[in-house]
Amino acid sequence: MTDVLRKIKQKIEKTIQRGKSILLLGPRQTGKTTLLRTLPLDRYISLANLEMRISYEQDLSRLAKEVESLAERCNHRPIIAIDEIQKIPILTDAVQDLIDRDIAQFILTGSSARKLRKSHTLNLLPGRVIPFHMDSLMIQEIPQKKLLIEDLLLFGSLPGILFEEEFKEESLTAYVALFLDEEIRVEAAVRNVGLFAKFLYLAAAESGNALNFEKISQDIGVSSPTISAYYQILEDCLLVERIEPLSFSHTRKRLVKTAKYLLFDLGIRRVAAKMGTKLSNESMGYLFEEFVGLELLRQLRFFSPRGKLQFWRDANGPEVDWVLENNGNYLPIEVKWTTKPNVTHAKHLHLFLQEYPSHKGYVVSRIPYRQKLSAQIEAVPWQEIPLVVEEFFSS
Repeated sequence: MTDVLRKIKQKIEKTIQRGKSILLLGPRQTGKTTLLRTLPLDRYISLANLEMRISYEQDLSRLAKEVESLAERCNHRPIIAIDEIQKIPILTDAVQDLIDRDIAQFILTGSSARKLRKSHTLNLLPGRVIPFHMDSLMIQEIPQKKLLIEDLLLFGSLPGILFEEEFKEESLTAYVALFLDEEIRVEAAVRNVGLFAKFLYLAAAESGNALNFEKISQDIGVSSPTISAYYQILEDCLLVERIEPLSFSHTRKRLVKTAKYLLFDLGIRRVAAKMGTKLSNESMGYLFEEFVGLELLRQLRFFSPRGKLQFWRDANGPEVDWVLENNGNYLPIEVKWTTKPNVTHAKHLHLFLQEYPSHKGYVVSRIPYRQKLSAQIEAVPWQEIPLVVEEFFSS
C-alpha cells in the first residue's frame, strides 16, 4: 500500500509531547497500525497476534512487569503502543495504574468500542487518555491522481482499498464477510447471525435516510428494540455514524425528529447493500450526498471536534441535506450531482437562512470553480469541502 501522510499524525505527536496517553479508535483498515509504526515507540504490542494475545491473557500481570522493567532502563517515560486493546479490555486496569504512577505513556488502538464501553477503566482517566478517531481518508489526504469522485463513491476511501489497482470489489466483499464472522459470530454479539446479515443489508440500503425502525423490523421479522440494538452494535463497532436532525424551529411544527445513520465508508456501504458497480445517475446522486456528509464529519473531527453535523427536514417537503453547527451558528449545505448548479438548487437554503442564525449557504456540486448563485448562496466544487469547513470554524 502507498504510504499516506495522515493529518491526524501531527495532532497525535503533539499530544505525546504533552505527556498524555492516547486512545485511537477507528474501523478496521483505516490505517491505525500503519500510523503506529511511524511514531516514536519504545514497545509495540499487537493483540491481533493470537500468540501474543494468549500470553497476556494467561498472565494479566505481565504488562505491568514488562513496562516497569523497561521504564527502569529508559531515561524517559517509555511510550507503549497496544494495538486492538478491545481484545483484552481488562488490560486497561494495568494501563490505568501505570499512567497514574507516571511510569509510561500509552497509545491504545481499537476497531471496536463495544467491549471498551463495558469497561469502567478508561472513563476514570479524564485528561490523561485523549481520544482520537481514525477515519477513511479525507479529501486532503488523497493523492490528486486518486481524487476521482466516481471511484470514491463506488469504492470508498479506505487506504488499503483505495490504492489497490485490482480486486477492489473482492476486498470490500471480504471486509463485510470478515465483520460478520469476527465481530458478530466470534464475539457472539447476536444469537442469529443470519438475521443480522439481513439487517446489515437493509442498514446499508437505508444508509443516509431517516430511519423507520418499525418498517425494518417488519422486513426482517424481529422487534423494533432488536433493530435498535443491532444499530447499537454497528455504532459500537464504528461502522455507522448517527446523525441527529436539527429539530427546533420558531415557524415549523413538523420538523423530522428521527436520526439517520451513515455507513462509515461508501465502498463498504455499496457492497453491503449489494448495489453492484453499474449505477444510475439517481443512485450516484444519493451516494454523492452521503459522500459529502461523511467528508464533513471527517473534517469536523479534524478542525473542530466540538462542532456538530446535522440535517434539516420538514415533513411537508423542505429539507437541507447537511447543517454544520458551531456555538449556535449554522452553515446549511445542499448537495447536487450536477455540473450546472443554479438558484433553484438553493431554494431550501434560502428558507433555512430566513429561520436560523446563519449568513451563508453552499451548494456542493461537480463544478471546477466556485460560483455565486445569490447574495448568500455559493456553489462550490466538492474538492473544496475542507476549505468550506475551515472557513466556517475560523469565521
